[in-house]
Amino acid sequence: MSQDFNQYDNPLITRYASKRMSELWSPQRKFSTWRRLWVALAEAEAEMGLAITAEQIEELKAHVDDIDFAAAEQHERRLRHDVMAHVYAYGDVCPKARPIIHLGATSCYVTDNTDLILLREGLQIIRDRVVAVVDRLARFAEQYRDLPCLAFTHLQPAQPTTVGKRACLWAYDFVLDLAEIEHRLAAFKCRGVKGTTGTQASFLSLFDGDHQKVRRLESLVNQKLGFADSYAVTGQTYSRKIDAQVVNVLSGIAQTSHKFASDLRILQHRKEVEEPFEKEQIGSSAMAYKRNPMRSERICSLARYVMSLETSPAMTLATQWLERTLDDSANRRLVLPQALLAIDAILILCQNVSSGLVVYPKVIGKNLEAELPFMATENILMAAVSAGGDRQELHERIRRHSQAAAAVVKQEGGRNDLIERLEADEAFAAVDLGSTLEPSKFVGRAPEQVDEFIAEVVNPIRARYPNALAGEAEVRV
Repeated sequence: MSQDFNQYDNPLITRYASKRMSELWSPQRKFSTWRRLWVALAEAEAEMGLAITAEQIEELKAHVDDIDFAAAEQHERRLRHDVMAHVYAYGDVCPKARPIIHLGATSCYVTDNTDLILLREGLQIIRDRVVAVVDRLARFAEQYRDLPCLAFTHLQPAQPTTVGKRACLWAYDFVLDLAEIEHRLAAFKCRGVKGTTGTQASFLSLFDGDHQKVRRLESLVNQKLGFADSYAVTGQTYSRKIDAQVVNVLSGIAQTSHKFASDLRILQHRKEVEEPFEKEQIGSSAMAYKRNPMRSERICSLARYVMSLETSPAMTLATQWLERTLDDSANRRLVLPQALLAIDAILILCQNVSSGLVVYPKVIGKNLEAELPFMATENILMAAVSAGGDRQELHERIRRHSQAAAAVVKQEGGRNDLIERLEADEAFAAVDLGSTLEPSKFVGRAPEQVDEFIAEVVNPIRARYPNALAGEAEVRV
């Protein structure tokens, strides 16, 4: 299909998100789901004894996917009602079933139940992508479990960690997001058949006041839609609290992804770890040498967008007057699909980046070596005291030598010569200063923590979702 370059297109569709997520929110998927909902309702009503024939149901089933969008658009221009427009378009190709389409239902029977079906499937796609990112980060962590590197608190040099342990920090945030997704998916229900204001009055009328038949009807429809249950009570719509909860989860993934990508941008600035860079990729149109962290920057950019969307469902929920108002509709048409599309795009990038991280151990070692003498001073102090020195006097000597060495680094741009200064001080003659600078002595249990994290946290996730581990994530542009 040719593209109209005179109209705005959505970059989430054309540049970033996967085809699978784009198709999930397509008009075809939306309106064919509406028709499946009408089929499910007709089947359940027939099973409950209403005058609906097998021939009518078969006619409905035969035309679930062949939607005449032009006809539906013409009906909507005339009727100014999207659901009724599609009722008419469906009836046009199902003349025998036309009288019983949408029998007893309100518009939200199709709109809300469809949204819940799509949200659930969208979250399942996102869940699998999160699992893949956790898996790739865990592989990276395992590979570099014991490579010492400089850690930072306040973005200032701190006690060393390992490259693998740092990757576990990234992975664990995604693990926490996965737990939230699983919780929301486990709690997902459908709206069911609740009627115009949620009272099921129309269905009670259809079944001559038989409450048990109405309850049975709803149970049948729930099963046909693939849900074990429906929400206990609704107004005209299911509670918009559900939308807010879903987008909160997506925002949480965006927050995690932003942190991961921001850290990578800092590490790339330090020339320690880089994201993948393709053979013919151009970093800058002017500066040919540039190797910019484009993927990580895009993650941060899209993540900010998703985080900003979190407020819309919250405000929509807060302003749903009484049984509902229609000011939710246009907002939800934008926010729900685009939040999922953007997170889909973000996680594709996260998987792609974490699968191809490039590590530069020599640069990492050099950067660590420049700061390690300062971090070794406590160990040096303890060793000198054990050799018979006065703790207070030794502390003062280390303080003076440290400040002098720091001045050389900061004011003259020289190297850290603290160890040479201590070696020249007779107070530290009994201390093997060289052995105190072995980086592996400063990382604590970081390598073992990596092993334990993978064994106790990551491997159970891998076992739960084996199908999510295969395949690579290709960045489209």
